[in-house]
Parts: sequence; structure tokens; C-alpha cells
Amino acid sequence: MSAMVDTQALQPVPPRTDGSAVRIGALVPLTRPGWVEAGQHLLAGLELGVRDVNDSGGVLGRPLELVVRDTAADPRRAAAAVEELAGLGVAALAGEYHSVVARAAAAKADALGLPFLCSSAVLDALTEQPTDRVARLAPAQSHGWRIYGDFLLGAGHRRIAVAAQPSVYWESGARILREHLAPRGGTVIELDKGSLAPSAVCDALVDHGATALLLLTGLPEPAVSIVRAVRGDKRLGDILLGAPAGQPELAEWAALLGEDGAGIPFLRYLPERLGPLGARVGTALRERLGRAPSFVAFEGYDTVAVLAGVLRTGEVDRERMAASWAGVAVEGTRGPIRFSRTAGISVWQWVWAPVQVADRDPAAPDRFRVLRTG
Repeated sequence: MSAMVDTQALQPVPPRTDGSAVRIGALVPLTRPGWVEAGQHLLAGLELGVRDVNDSGGVLGRPLELVVRDTAADPRRAAAAVEELAGLGVAALAGEYHSVVARAAAAKADALGLPFLCSSAVLDALTEQPTDRVARLAPAQSHGWRIYGDFLLGAGHRRIAVAAQPSVYWESGARILREHLAPRGGTVIELDKGSLAPSAVCDALVDHGATALLLLTGLPEPAVSIVRAVRGDKRLGDILLGAPAGQPELAEWAALLGEDGAGIPFLRYLPERLGPLGARVGTALRERLGRAPSFVAFEGYDTVAVLAGVLRTGEVDRERMAASWAGVAVEGTRGPIRFSRTAGISVWQWVWAPVQVADRDPAAPDRFRVLRTG
């Protein structure tokens, strides 16, 4: 990663219009404590999107160029990167995976007048106040996690425990599930946040009579230790483990847990079948990554497709770009993308990316099963 500069000494400058590259700032978690594998997939999608745009002539005869900054899942680092990128004259900002980090980036981008297309973060309240400068591709947490709640009810689970680390994102997820399940006869039991020791979690599940445990925790720890403990506890042989935030999607999960990591439902944002564009991009992403691409990689590619579509209308000016979300109509890898205003969401939102509840097949952990769509 390029060295950070003194952001206090920078003043935002307008994007260049001399025929040079149109620069897009990209925020991705590439080092710990960020979810590095998710960042690698997101960056692979962004880079492939830029390559395809440039291979087709660029935008208005100018190539796209990514200026990448590693957020490392740190909101303050992300905000500093946004200020730096604004000063470097990027036309727009793209990316980010972690919701809390994306929220910090969105606030700074909005304050600086920099258009930001958020690729993957789902927190409903991405900005404190409604803004025209920020748009998002991933479905809002309230949308996806309600679908997950319906899956739990449909599978017969009414007493659902959550092991949650302190975080705005995890707390929001637990609240969404509680409010969605309660009128339908479901109960969400929040385990003691100060005691996520695996043995204590197992004892609490027995004491509360829970039939499902949702892991609202980071990877690898404490998620891996909790999964191993529950799988090894004879009292909990029938309990369903779930990870709605999508941890089992990526190869790191399978590598760490093997067979223990299978049969754990999670959310991902893919259609039942990819169309021709999605299939072509999926093949290229597999070649780039050396393994099957996750939904996060497709989000990265679609981010560039949308920004290129806006730029091809001649809107390189930041203010005009920010006013263009309502007119976006782009064929993405997972379907047609349009943005609109949605109740309770403060940014321009794609309503909605396809949603699946999936898991790794216990009979073949490298294979995914789709358990529900929405």
C-alpha cells in the first residue's frame, strides 16, 4: 500500500480533465484485524471491473485507474484515507466490506462532497442523515436478516441464542432478528457478551433450551473456538449453528474448521443462476483469485460497472455524479441495477440484490447448498 500522506495539509482538488486517467478511490480491508479474504475478493472484483472497462475503451476515451487504500477494519484509518483520496482528486470512492468502517467512510465522503458507492457493507444507518452523495449495492441489513429470520422459523427454530461481540453491527443484527421474530413466536436469547468462552456458551445453550445459536462474532476467534466446542458437546447434537454475516462463504472458514464448518447457514447475495455476464465474470474472477469467487467479488465488479455507467454520461464532476444515482440503469453480474430511495435507508439503495440463505454441504464441504431465497 502506498504511504499515507499528511491529510491535514491537503485541500480537495477537482478531478483532472486533461485526458489522463479517471481515478477511483478504493477502500478495502487487506490486513488484520480486517477480514482479509473478503478484502481480497472485493479488490479482485474492482480490478477486474476496471480492466474490462478499459479494454472496452474506458470512459469518454479515458482509462479508469484504481487508487487503493487498506482500511484494516479501522474506521479512523478509513476516514483518513477518504480525506487523502479526496485531496488526490479522485472522481469517486468505491468499496469497503465492514459496515462500521463503511459508515465512517460515508460520513467523511459526504462531508467532503465526494461520491461514494459502497460495495458490500449492509448497516441500515450508513449515514446519520439522508445524503445524495452515497449509494449502496449490498442489501440493507434489515432486509437480509429478516429473510434469515424467516429461514429459522421455517426450519422450526423458536428459541434462538446469539453469541455477539460488542459492535454496532452485531447489536443491530440482534435487534432486527428480535423485532422480526417476536411477533411470529420466536425468542432471541442474548448470551452474556462478557463471557463468550466456548464452554460457557455451551452451558448457556443447555440452560436456555435454545435450538439454534447464531455466531455474531469475528473470524477466526471467537467463532472457530465456539463452533468446535458446540460440535464436540454431546448435549448439543441437535442444535443449529448459524452465521448470518456470511463467515462460512470464504475459504478461510473451511480451512480452519473442515467438516465442523459445514451445515452452518449464512447469507450471501447471489442469484440462483448467474446470467451470461455473471458467468463470464465468475470464470475470470476464479482465474484471478485461484479459487471460487464469493459474492463479495461480484459486488466489487458491479461497483465499477455502475461508476463507469455514471461516468459515461459525462458526469465526471463530483456534484453531478452525486446527483446521478436516480438515473443509473446498469446490467450487473447479478441482475439489473437501479437505485432508489427506501424507507429507513439514508443513502441511495439498490432494491434489492438477490439474497440466499446457504450453507456448506456436510456431505461435501466445498459445495454450497441454497436453503432459501428472498
